[in-house]
Amino acid sequence: MPPRSVPTARQVRLGTELRRMREGAGLSIQEAADRLGINRTHITNLELARFGVSEERVRALAAIYACPDSAYVDALVAMARERKGGWWEEYRGYIATGGLDLAELEYYATSLRVLEIMHMPGLLQTEEYARAVLGSTVPQWSATDLRRRLSHRMKRRDILDRDDPPPCTFIIHEAALRMRFGTDRVLRAQLDSLLESSERKNVTVRVLTFEAGGFHVPGLSVTYALGAVPQLDTAQLDAAHGPVFLDAQSQLVNHRGVLDRTTEAALSEKESRDFIRGIAQQT
Repeated sequence: MPPRSVPTARQVRLGTELRRMREGAGLSIQEAADRLGINRTHITNLELARFGVSEERVRALAAIYACPDSAYVDALVAMARERKGGWWEEYRGYIATGGLDLAELEYYATSLRVLEIMHMPGLLQTEEYARAVLGSTVPQWSATDLRRRLSHRMKRRDILDRDDPPPCTFIIHEAALRMRFGTDRVLRAQLDSLLESSERKNVTVRVLTFEAGGFHVPGLSVTYALGAVPQLDTAQLDAAHGPVFLDAQSQLVNHRGVLDRTTEAALSEKESRDFIRGIAQQT
């Protein structure tokens, strides 16, 4: 397979898991290469996602590493089977790689848990609201770049309309509900749209009010994407320099804890709808 110019986050994750599987078996790169009958550089390139890896090679490595978790191995094989990128590839070169990787993460997630502090979740934003959010960045985008980013954000929402949409839970802070992006009309329409989305079978919306008090969250938003198996979960955080993707087990445990605590402190689904409706009436 030809070398990749820029591997996606999912491709990097597959390489990372191959490394973790090798290390779990207590084998060095050279020992793994010797058992497979290839050059050690090839193992390194696979683990760094510089090259693609076939389904057969993944199973061969799993056998050499004596991995006992068949569901985990099957999930890695499925990742190796993905040869073509998704719809987000049409935006490559036009928007930052992190945005493409987030769309890919959402697309392949079996379930999503999202915590938003400052603005509505991207997957639930209306076009006008999203335009106002994207237009508030520093430095500001050109008109062409803004259109591309808006188009990308709107297309991300398509996962909610799939035949098999992933269950999504959105914990939204009261600050995000009240924060003005655009005009009052734009915010009111966004709140009305949020109420409609909360009625979807695959969407749960919970509000974290100011009265719930302070809490620790590392950033302004957290997206926790569940993978095909727990080992393949990913936490994504917003940062000034772009999305940050975390997959170490200790990091995943910490962010599940953050989401669990904020969920416990949030209003129920019905209380949340009533609360959103009240803010919309005040807007």
